[in-house]
Parts: sequence; C-alpha cells; structure tokens
Amino acid sequence: MNKGIIGKKLGMTQIFTEDGTRVPVTVVQAGPCIVTQKKIQAVDGYSAVQVGFESLDAARANKPQLGHCTKSGHGVFRHLKEIKLANSADLNLGDSLTVDQFLPGDYVDVTGTSIGKGFQGVIKRWNFKGGRASHGSRFHRAPGSIGASATPSRVFKNKKMPGQMGNEKVTVQRLQIVRVDSADNLLLIKGAIPGHKNNIVIIKQSIK
Repeated sequence: MNKGIIGKKLGMTQIFTEDGTRVPVTVVQAGPCIVTQKKIQAVDGYSAVQVGFESLDAARANKPQLGHCTKSGHGVFRHLKEIKLANSADLNLGDSLTVDQFLPGDYVDVTGTSIGKGFQGVIKRWNFKGGRASHGSRFHRAPGSIGASATPSRVFKNKKMPGQMGNEKVTVQRLQIVRVDSADNLLLIKGAIPGHKNNIVIIKQSIK
C-alpha cells in the first residue's frame, strides 16, 4: 500500500453533484499525522511507519510516551498507529502524512470500531427468523435447539447465540473518496464508515 492515514469520524452529511445527484458522505478529519517511528526490514523483518495523530498535552503523558514521541520533534500524540506503506523507507522521523496523498475518485478501506449495542438476542444479532407470533406459540424470539443430546454431547464452537453485539474491529472495503479538502484536512467518503462520531479510523488504499 502506498497511501494511508489516521482520521476522526466527524459525522455524515450529503453533497450534490453537478447534475443534481445526491451523494451521502461521511466527513473524516484525516491527519496531519507525524511519523514517530520507522520499522525497517533489516531490524524488524518488515517495513512500516508508526504515525501519531492528535496532539496530547505533555503534562498528561507519562515518561515512556514523552521519550518515544518527542524524538519526532512534534510533541506527544494521543493516538499511535502503525501503517505499512510502499514508501516507508523514504519517510523519516517528523515527516507528515496529509490528505493531499488522496485524490477524488480513489478507493479506500476504512477500519474502525463498530458501535457497541450491548447484549442482544439472536434475532437482532444474527437475523434469525424467530418463531410464530401467534397467541400461545411460546416460541417468539428464542434461538431454538443449540445441539444434540448424547452425540456430540456439547455445543459446537462459533454457534450463533445471544451475546455482546458490536464494539469490535470492522473494516469496510472499497469506499470512494468524493472530495478532498486540504485546507481543513478533511476527506469526504461516500457512504458510511464504522463507529460513532469522533471514532478514530484508519484509512488505507483499497486492496481490491
């Protein structure tokens, strides 16, 4: 990959094309991200860069954070992420990654943490059909049988059952960038991306 950046989801809105078509977009404040560490093939076995996003007050940082981040000469950062880039070897500590690397029409993969929905049943969590809604059925939203008796005498792994829903790492692939605002460090991405407002996301060039 030769493009990547950290951003913050600001929310959704809509824009209109020249022919009047309405396009729903997600607004992401992307970067600028500062290179805080380099991973090289000879030492680490692979090439990548660690980048920092959003400045953090030095008074709120611990000594390991101060020692690590201040090497870049740009203070301490609230978020640190590692991104594999094709040009990692050409970047140095303190270099900046901005939205200028993206162009309208580019396709990207967006990774973030989905909105947590708490403990949910099988109908909401796994789209089960459920039982009859008629009076007296006593089987409306239950999951039904989860296994046999003597054989195999256990419940198989990954059985779809009620449980925690959401609040997990999700990647949405092949989303199109509609507009790039270099002045305000904004990316307008067509469609929805994972997470709630102010959620931190990683935007990379699409692999498809």
